[in-house]
Amino acid sequence: MRLHLASGNLHKAAELQALANETAGKRASEKAAARVEQAPIEIVSARLVGGMPEVIEDTGTFVGNARKKARALRERLPAGSYVLADDSGVCVAALNGAPGVESAYYAGPESNGVANVAKLLHAMKDVPDENRGAHFLCLLLVLNPAGDEFVFEGLCGGRVLRVPRGGGGFGYDPIFIPDGFEESYAELGDDVKNRISHRARAWARLVDWAEDKT
Repeated sequence: MRLHLASGNLHKAAELQALANETAGKRASEKAAARVEQAPIEIVSARLVGGMPEVIEDTGTFVGNARKKARALRERLPAGSYVLADDSGVCVAALNGAPGVESAYYAGPESNGVANVAKLLHAMKDVPDENRGAHFLCLLLVLNPAGDEFVFEGLCGGRVLRVPRGGGGFGYDPIFIPDGFEESYAELGDDVKNRISHRARAWARLVDWAEDKT
């Protein structure tokens, strides 16, 4: 199955493709034993089909934003294409769920990962360690060729650090420690992150759905 990703974020495309490859490897032996062929999932970046159209993510919900992105890219694709859109963010309990759906633009319309992290750390500078709980949420939305929507959600709980740690990942990864670990997302490495992350958990649900299509 080929999924056209409604994003120009190369980090996101690479992470999703890594998840697809890892899932394929884990399930290959099971499928071989059952003599069932499983078509691989290929993630195609919007950059390879003319670029991602400009989308104003103003719906106020993860699913609404994902829907807008998926539908925008679908207009550029040939008939019969599947579209995958992702919307995700970090939700901090002490900030009533913020940045949440505004995570990508938390520091303003021209913000980037560094600016977003800096603003979040400033907003939490007086929050004690015991109240720094948070979770990452990933919402994956697939549009099939008929325009039907399929939604898959994944969560990863954890806490927010006081200073960034680690050089891996992107976005808020350097300041988020998932439950059960002492390292940040940015320190854990792709192999571990791709097993436990919010995106990995949403992806696992998507794969279960995709298997029913083959």
